Amino acid sequence: MTFGLSIEAFTVLHVVISMLAIFAGFIVVGGLFASAPLPGWTAFFLLMTVLTSLTGFLFPFRTVTPAIVVGVIASLILIMALVALYKHRLAGRWRAVYVAGAIASLYLNVFVFIAQSFQKVSFVHPYAPTGAEPPFAITQGVTLAAFIVLGVVAVRRFHPNRLAM
Repeated sequence: MTFGLSIEAFTVLHVVISMLAIFAGFIVVGGLFASAPLPGWTAFFLLMTVLTSLTGFLFPFRTVTPAIVVGVIASLILIMALVALYKHRLAGRWRAVYVAGAIASLYLNVFVFIAQSFQKVSFVHPYAPTGAEPPFAITQGVTLAAFIVLGVVAVRRFHPNRLAM
């Protein structure tokens, strides 16, 4: 039990938070492309992404797992994005740090979503039952390439009015 919830209920809560983070993340990326800060959506995306990482650490585990490693990396990236946005207000190179951190945070949420889908979704699972098969690797590779392109474009396009933040 976590927070008085069964593991099943806690898993549902974690998944809902993760899905909200992904949804809000794509809205934020749209704002980055339009050079629009979207402070409300940005705060919601970052909060949901922080909660995704935090709730992920609350699952029972006995050893270090790939999920723990991804959670630690995601947390470090989020810290940098939060510092760039809220402490340094996107000044100078901190703008690129924030954009890269936001895109990387969204990517990691999507990466985990894909991994969990191959593990848990019955019609996808047979294509990569261990996560080491080509369909899984191809899906993750295409996703990574797409996010690299998103990140490069977002860094080039996002030049918000600093007073708007």
